[in-house]
Amino acid sequence: MKDSKSRPITAGGFVDGAPVVFIDITKEAGLDKFHHRSGGSEKSTIIDAPGSGVALLDYDNDGWLDIYLLNGSTVPSIKGKERPPRAMLFHNNHDGTFTDVTDKAGVANERWGFGVAVADYDNDGWPDIYVANYGKNRLYHNNHDGTFTDVAEKAGVTLGGWSTGPTWGDYDHDGLLDLFVPGYVNYNVDRPIFAGKNGVPEGACQYRGVSVFCGPMGLIGESDHLFHNNGDGTFTDVSLKAGLADREGRYGFAAVFADLDDDGWLDLVVANDSTPNYFYRNRRDGAFEDVSYDSGFAVNGEGRAQASMGIALGDYNRDGKLDLFITTFSDDYKTLYRNDGGANFTDVSFRAGLGNFTVPFLAWGAGFLDFDNDGLLDIFIANGHVYPIADRTEWGTTWAERPQLFRNLDGAKFQEVPPATGSGLAAAIPARGAAFGDLFNDGHIDVVLNNMDSPPTLLRNVVKNANHWLTLKLIGGPKGPRDAIGAKVFLTIGGIRQRADVFSGGSYGSSSDQRVHLGLGTLSKVDKLEIHWPGGAVEEISILGVDRSITIIEGKGIQP
Repeated sequence: MKDSKSRPITAGGFVDGAPVVFIDITKEAGLDKFHHRSGGSEKSTIIDAPGSGVALLDYDNDGWLDIYLLNGSTVPSIKGKERPPRAMLFHNNHDGTFTDVTDKAGVANERWGFGVAVADYDNDGWPDIYVANYGKNRLYHNNHDGTFTDVAEKAGVTLGGWSTGPTWGDYDHDGLLDLFVPGYVNYNVDRPIFAGKNGVPEGACQYRGVSVFCGPMGLIGESDHLFHNNGDGTFTDVSLKAGLADREGRYGFAAVFADLDDDGWLDLVVANDSTPNYFYRNRRDGAFEDVSYDSGFAVNGEGRAQASMGIALGDYNRDGKLDLFITTFSDDYKTLYRNDGGANFTDVSFRAGLGNFTVPFLAWGAGFLDFDNDGLLDIFIANGHVYPIADRTEWGTTWAERPQLFRNLDGAKFQEVPPATGSGLAAAIPARGAAFGDLFNDGHIDVVLNNMDSPPTLLRNVVKNANHWLTLKLIGGPKGPRDAIGAKVFLTIGGIRQRADVFSGGSYGSSSDQRVHLGLGTLSKVDKLEIHWPGGAVEEISILGVDRSITIIEGKGIQP
């Protein structure tokens, strides 16, 4: 598919004079100091291609979001033969710029990083960071002084295979956050998989008749792991007992804990590459039931497993239930699953207007966000191909691809926002991880992309309208996680009820702002705000003003 200037639509289709939603301020913000690197330029093996995630977190509790960018690596680096690429933590200076504080913080990782999830796992009021790597994973404990200590060995959560997109959640209602880590491929860099070698037939690894890297199909899947929080700084692997060990050997990329059936207990969804997705329903007894096929989430509406890369969660149709959006490979549509209640999902991608427009793109990170604060959740998609050779073919797609933004029109239909020439939506980039949050505390959701073999992209939201907003930082009480992961917020304004949840992980290997952001449209009087805390308590909070950020402590209300 090409545009009017004969450019592949993935790197074209720009519209002169269209409204500008995002502008790229990466250089002005100081983020261009970071440069991602993953394997060789031609991506000749599967480990080179997936890329890394990004996290938005307020690591120093100053009220402003900071940025943590994972880096990849190379085979010589992980064998100690060359200096490894480093992750970077950027401190928010409150003036639109960021400062690299990686060395002081001690979070360089220097391993082949893929996924990151943020949570206050020890309930001390400070966010900690879990990094999923190829090789040993890290758990960076926040020391409250701008530094972190890797406690993964002591905590028992290092693993050692190929981990991807982790998620935190209190699945057993003991008030402590537990950790789920999906695995991708059982891979040995000392025995790389190539067509014609190590038992792989000649011509076995092709896409559209062109030789490409091998996998994941035909390779052994890495196991998934659930770690139960023991409350003493250690974790116990309960994967088998809980029914989450991935006995099918699927290729996990992204995961999120969320209460999808609204019974008060966190369920788990896993996006699997090239194999059916998982939906695990919480049985409330320490174990989960695999209802992937019964729920309709395992495959798409055509009955076909997709190459799922990332997950977004949100109540796009304002019916009070969490819906799911899955990113997939190119030459396939990206899938919107409407939650029909009772752990049942329906693929509504085409009737929602998302089907045809997403087919040429290879998508990774994604999120539901209300970019224009009209009270309806929109969808942002980060795109980028895995085969550099795409630029030397007639596939109609490209290695670097523009991101996509779909505006929610009415709670049922979406329409792609035109990529205004020169704007952030008109930049072709090899994007992977995507995280969403209000980086400038101005009431608008911004986007950070971690790009393959490139600097990151910081897209600042510059929408100007008269719509109102509300941002909530929730602090849980003694019966639940302090950072309120698992909380549900229901806001009613003008007779319309919105839902927003606090969760960790999702997108592709990324972790977004855990504050709750609510667009209110043109109305400014909140009728009702109800919080369902993860520990089980339900509170109604009176909101007297909008266009501001509010901190709410469970049982104590709004804080001054």
